[in-house]
Parts: sequence; C-alpha cells; structure tokens
Amino acid sequence: MPNLVTQLFNLYLPLVWWTLLGWLFGHYLPKTAPTYLGHFLFWVGVPVSILAFLRGADLSGQVWIAPIVAWVAILLGAGLAWLWSLYQPTWDRPTQGSFLLASMVGNTGYLGFPVALALGGQQLFAWALFYDMLGTTWGAYGLGVVLASRLGLGTQSRSQLTLALLKNPALWGFALGLAARDVPLPSVLETGLHQAGWSAIVLALILIGMRLSQLPSLSRLNSASVSLGIKMIVVPLTVSLSLPFLPISEAEKHTIVLQMAMPPAFATLVLAETYGLDKNLAVTSLAVGSIGLLLILPVWLWLFSL
Repeated sequence: MPNLVTQLFNLYLPLVWWTLLGWLFGHYLPKTAPTYLGHFLFWVGVPVSILAFLRGADLSGQVWIAPIVAWVAILLGAGLAWLWSLYQPTWDRPTQGSFLLASMVGNTGYLGFPVALALGGQQLFAWALFYDMLGTTWGAYGLGVVLASRLGLGTQSRSQLTLALLKNPALWGFALGLAARDVPLPSVLETGLHQAGWSAIVLALILIGMRLSQLPSLSRLNSASVSLGIKMIVVPLTVSLSLPFLPISEAEKHTIVLQMAMPPAFATLVLAETYGLDKNLAVTSLAVGSIGLLLILPVWLWLFSL
C-alpha cells in the first residue's frame, strides 16, 4: 500500500497541479489562448516530445503488440456502444455518432503520455507511443471519420480529414524519431531535447485544463456515463483478461491497460463539430471522463499490485 500511495502522489502532483493551473489560465487569459497553445503543441511540442522520448525508449521485444491491442480495444468499444445504442429508440444518428466515438478512442496523447512516463518511466514510453500513433490516432481519424461521416450531418469530405491525418506532424515526428533514435547527439543537444520534451508534456496538461475551463455547462450526463463506463472500465477490464497470455512483461501489460483506460480523446469533439454530431454529449464525455480518470487510476494501480 505505501508503494501505491507513492505512485499516486508522484502521478497526481504534476497531473493535478498543471491541469489546475491551466484551468485558472483558461479563466483569465484571452479565449484564443488555448487555440494558439494547441497549434504550438500540434506543430512543435508533441513532435519534439516524441523525438525526445523515443531516444531512450526500449523498442526491443514485442512493442508491436501495443497497436494491435489498441485496435482490439477500439473495435470492442465501438461494438459495445453500437449494441447499447440499438436499445435507445429516442436517439438520433448524431447522438449515436458521438456515443460511439466517446466509447472507442481515448486521450492517449495529452493524458496517456504523462501517465505512462510517470508510472512506467521512459523505458516503457514506446508502448504508450505505439498505442497512440498506430492505434488511437488512426482509430480516431480513420474509423472515427468513417462513422462520423455516416452518422453526422456535416459536409466536409472524408478525403480532407484523411489528408489532414497524413500531414499530422506527430506522425512525421514518430517516423523521424524511429529513424534517428540511435544517431549520437552532443550532450548539450541531448539534454535540451529532453527538457523540451518534458516542457511539451507540461504544456499539454495546461492545455487540457484551459480547454476544460471553457467547456459549457454539462448535459447528457446519463448517456455520457454509459460511454465512459464502456471506454474506461468495461473495455480495459475485458481486454486485460487476455494480456496474461501475451509474451510481454507485467510492466508492459500495465502500460497498455492504462492507455485503454484513458478518457475520451479531444478528437471526439473535433469530429462532432466537423460532422454535426451531438456536441453536448461529446463535451460532457470529455469533461466527466477527464475528472473520472483521477478516480479510476487508483483502482487500476490497486489491481496491478494484487
């Protein structure tokens, strides 16, 4: 138990502090500040952090298992959400779309990365990175776009978002990081790169707080609670039952489970706005899920300690 308390303290102190600071910034800074910070992280911060942490990540062994598990979790979440929506005769197609997206793709970048680094260290970062880059990202802007375009009311073409996915700087940073991870750098540059990587993680947490501070009043709480139950509890618990049969270490299994348990990704709100889905449901799922993560993480860590 003392070890569990220490883990939670080491995780929650930066997680809560920087997110709370961002929440305060969101109330006092101009409303456009999160947009500018988001653009900086998208084009510079996140790719740099991927480059930095890939240099010390362990890519040996079975790291390719991470995106496979990610897709199992995505498809399971979508399937369970679809079955639930069939028994909701009052739901329209946009509501079904937001419900499916919130149940299948998680915030494995802005939230998953700092959680993985705090609990698993840089050696296990590759597992979180592969889960996000080859799983969540393509799940959101690949399968997610297909579902949103079929169930939503928007008019933006699928090819436009596909092109945006291929131009994503994080994917290019991922490719460059893989290609150059063994290239030696002067110690000054190596240190600066890692400091920039950690700074991007801090800014990502601040951005989450700023965005949460600007969300409108919550509604659709009942529907959001069901989608969060599927996304953050049922799916990781179900998939984790098969992980003991995989040829990976306990620490690697834990990293994967924590990525599965992340709250819905901000991409769900982007797609809801683009395709005319139920924005209120998307917003409620994001806010409640981000807060609920603080409650569900101790449960997973306790299960890991058994």
